[in-house]
Amino acid sequence: MAPNKIIIDTDPGVDDVIAMLLAFSAKPEELDILMLSLTFGNVDVQSCLRNVVTLFHYIGKERAWRESQGRPKGFETLDVRKPIVAVGATEPLAEHMMVADFFHGVDGLGGVHNSHPHLTPAETWKSLFKPTPESLSPEDAAELQAVRDQHSLFEPSLKPAHEQMLELLRDNEPDTITVVAVGPLTNLALAAAKDPETFLRVKEVVVMGGAIDAPGNSPPLARLYSPEVMNIPVPNFGLTKQPDTPLRRKLNERNQMTPGAEFNTYADSVASARVFALTNPNPRTTMPPALRGKGQLPPYPEKLSRQLKLKLFPLDTTEQHMLPQSLYTKHTTSEPLINSPLADWSTLFLLTTFKKLLSLNPNQDASKLGLQLHDPLCIWYALSPSHPGWQFKTEDVRVETAGQWTRGCCIVDRRGRPVTERKGELDDEVVGDAGWWGDIRRGNRVSWCTKSPGIELFAHELLERIFGKVE
Repeated sequence: MAPNKIIIDTDPGVDDVIAMLLAFSAKPEELDILMLSLTFGNVDVQSCLRNVVTLFHYIGKERAWRESQGRPKGFETLDVRKPIVAVGATEPLAEHMMVADFFHGVDGLGGVHNSHPHLTPAETWKSLFKPTPESLSPEDAAELQAVRDQHSLFEPSLKPAHEQMLELLRDNEPDTITVVAVGPLTNLALAAAKDPETFLRVKEVVVMGGAIDAPGNSPPLARLYSPEVMNIPVPNFGLTKQPDTPLRRKLNERNQMTPGAEFNTYADSVASARVFALTNPNPRTTMPPALRGKGQLPPYPEKLSRQLKLKLFPLDTTEQHMLPQSLYTKHTTSEPLINSPLADWSTLFLLTTFKKLLSLNPNQDASKLGLQLHDPLCIWYALSPSHPGWQFKTEDVRVETAGQWTRGCCIVDRRGRPVTERKGELDDEVVGDAGWWGDIRRGNRVSWCTKSPGIELFAHELLERIFGKVE
């Protein structure tokens, strides 16, 4: 059976890095990873790029270490294909830029690049993402080649991520590439706006995002209403990328909190709404309000050849899948993993993350502390999409873009009214049905995950795939 070709659109991020490690640990017959498409999100996009380069650096060190131990190198997908790495969106389409560095750390990995700078690759890799000068001296050419040889597990792209994504979709047969999007959907919205028909060649889009019946992923209420936070003046603006100062961190923390929205849909609600609208037989009926100035994208054509297939993994499901700190520690400190470069590196940023989780809710039982595996769950699905344990529910899920308090919230009609095909023009007003929720010709068709093959099973499988069995 041919492997599942995937593009990972990501904003690394602690759990993004774990998700990519899970993907690259797949067998070649399971996944063919064509591209990493980078976006702003958890941190700014250049920090995301540094995290990806560092990730490949440690995969390379891990493979060399395993080989020296007489063990299989692992990460066999990289023997078959070097994935393209392309840098994409630096900010949302319309809103002010918000990041989640209050949780992931200023660099996206718990501050590991600052606390352990000797473990971060030298920044010579930046030359790989710049055009090569037309005339190079033999010395400069040799130096550039040395950098390429040092970072040989990926293929750097000079094209914007959304253009690179479209090129791959054009060059492959329709319905052969799955896009796994685990950050804000800005890159996907840009690709769909530039060439909708090429974008719709995708097999399906797998999205980590949204909260259907669950609350948003803000810090616990005890933390939200603590004196420490309540004493922070409420900023009347969305935070753009600013220098890392105590004031910025405090403002960011106060402004991050939303009781209804999940971060990815919140970070670029307009992009999410535009992508979700492609699941609609008539996308214009659920498109966000037209924008002026920044972020203005053209409407989709009146008629498209097909609807987008979108699988949504919302907080309702992802929050249940945990990586317990006790299980992680037991696995990575076992004798076979002593001196493992990958285990040592991942422990640095995961221990910082576990401490952050405890600080956000100090009343929780520390022995039961765990990291929610939001993004890795999407990769688990990509590894086993035909597993009977996956269950989905298809509903008209829309993303709010204009609400004062509800930006990024997922809206579903819970009134229990029948949905029928009504007569008349699409734009005709219907008394008692603002938004046309009751007309089957209008409305999104989002399949959201309600159940996985096993909540308790996932963490064990993830650790064994990434680090190997230890028993």
